[in-house]
Amino acid sequence: MATSDEALIATQRTAARDASGVPAEDRGTGRSGGAPERARNPADDCVHCGFCLPVCPTWQSWQEEMDSPRGRIDLYRALEDGRIAMSPIVAEHFDRCLGCMACLTACPSGVRYDHVIEAARARVERDLRRGAGDRLHRSAVFALFPRPGRLRAAGFLLWAWRATGLRRLARRLGLLRFSRRLAALEALAPPVSLRELLARVPARTPARGARRLRAGLVTGCVQRVFFPGVNAATVRVLAAEGVEVVAPRGQGCCGALSLHAGRDAEARRLTRALIERFEREAIDVVVVNAAGCGSHLKDVGALFEHDPEFGPRARAFAARVKDVTELLAALPARARRAAVRARVAYHSPCHLGHAQRVNEPPRALLRSIPELELVEIPDGEQCCGSAGVYNLVEPESAVEIGRRKADAVLSTRAALLASANPGCSLHIRRMLAERDVDLPAAHPIELLDRAIRAAEEEDAARQGVAAPARPS
Repeated sequence: MATSDEALIATQRTAARDASGVPAEDRGTGRSGGAPERARNPADDCVHCGFCLPVCPTWQSWQEEMDSPRGRIDLYRALEDGRIAMSPIVAEHFDRCLGCMACLTACPSGVRYDHVIEAARARVERDLRRGAGDRLHRSAVFALFPRPGRLRAAGFLLWAWRATGLRRLARRLGLLRFSRRLAALEALAPPVSLRELLARVPARTPARGARRLRAGLVTGCVQRVFFPGVNAATVRVLAAEGVEVVAPRGQGCCGALSLHAGRDAEARRLTRALIERFEREAIDVVVVNAAGCGSHLKDVGALFEHDPEFGPRARAFAARVKDVTELLAALPARARRAAVRARVAYHSPCHLGHAQRVNEPPRALLRSIPELELVEIPDGEQCCGSAGVYNLVEPESAVEIGRRKADAVLSTRAALLASANPGCSLHIRRMLAERDVDLPAAHPIELLDRAIRAAEEEDAARQGVAAPARPS
C-alpha cells in the first residue's frame, strides 16, 4: 500500500502535467492555439525528450522521475502556474539536485536548467519554513563557508582539534555518530598546517620577461584557506608565462555557494562586492582556479539582469572571466616543462566541463608535461557527489554518488588524481579513504608548476647558477 508521501508525490506528478492536454513539446510555444498564461521562462524550453535522465546522478541512484531534471522542471512549472503548492516533499526534490549541470550538455533543446533550479531553490527558501534542525545546519554552513575570515579561524580550530588529540578522543567515544551532518563535515575536512593557514597571496606578482597580460586573481574562500598551494602555483605559473598577477586585497566570497542554495539576495550582495573590488584594478582578465566560482562569475549577467544600473557592469565583468587552464591553454607556452613521471587520472569538475564547457584546456596542459601519462576516468562526466555544499546538506546521496566515482577512479590504476576544483578532490579522497586508499590529489596547475620549477632547477644546474627566485 502506498504511503501518504508516495501518494502525494503521485498527485503532484499528475498535477505537473499540463491540465489542458497540450503535449509537453508544445507548452508555452503558442502552438496549442492560445497564448501562454504567464511570461516565458527557461523551463518552457523543455520538450520532455528524456536525454537528461541517463546523465543525471540522482536519477541513476533512484530511477525517480521527480529526481530528474525533467521531473524537477515539471514541478517548477506547476509551482509557477499555481497547480501545486510548496511543501516539504516538493522542496526535497529540488534539494536533492546536485546542480552538476550534466543535463546542460545533454539537452538538445538548450534548456537553461541552471537558471531553473536556481529559481526553484530561491522559491523554496522564500516559501518554505524548514525544520529547526535543517535551518540551524544551513545557517551554520552559510555563516562559515562564504566568509574567508571565519573560515580561516575555523581552520585554526581544526588544526587544534587534531593536534591536541581531541579528534581521536571523539572518534573513540563515538560522539560524531549523533549527527550525520557533523560527521560528514569532519570527514571532509582536509589536513591543515599552521604554515598553510598563515599563507597569503602576494598583492602583486610581476610577469617574468615581457608582460603579456595583467590578470586579477580570485583567491576564493575554501581555496585560499585550505588549498593555498593552488593559489601559489597559479601565481607562479602565470608569472612564468608572462602574466602579471594582481590579487586584490579585501576580496570576499564570489556568491556562488549562496546562489546555488537559493539564497539569491545574499548572492547578489557578495557578488556585487567582489565585482566592485575588481573594478578598482586595471586588469585585462579575471582568473579563477575553482570551477564552481568560475561558472558563477561567467554568468553574473543573469543574476543582475533586472538591475539597469549594475547589470551592464556585471556583464562586462563576466566577459573577462577565465579559468586558469582556459587562459594558459590559449597562450603559446613560454616556460619549459620538465618530465613528471606519473600516471594521472583527470576528474573533470562539473562546473568546469558542463557549466563552462571547458574540457580540453586542462587536459591539454597536462599533456604538455613530458612523460606524464594522462588517463580518463570511466563515465568521467558524472558528478563525484561534492557539488558545493551538497555533501554537507545531503550527505547520504553524496556518499552514494561518490562511491560510484571512487570505483571509477580506482579502475584507472592511477598514481595521482587531478581535479580543478577543491571540493571534488576532498570528496573523492574521502570516498577512497573508505577503501583504505590514500590517493594523492592535485590541481592541474600544481602539476604544471611542478614541471616548470623542475625545468628551471635543471637549467640552473647545467649553468652552475641558482634557479631564479619565484613567489612562494
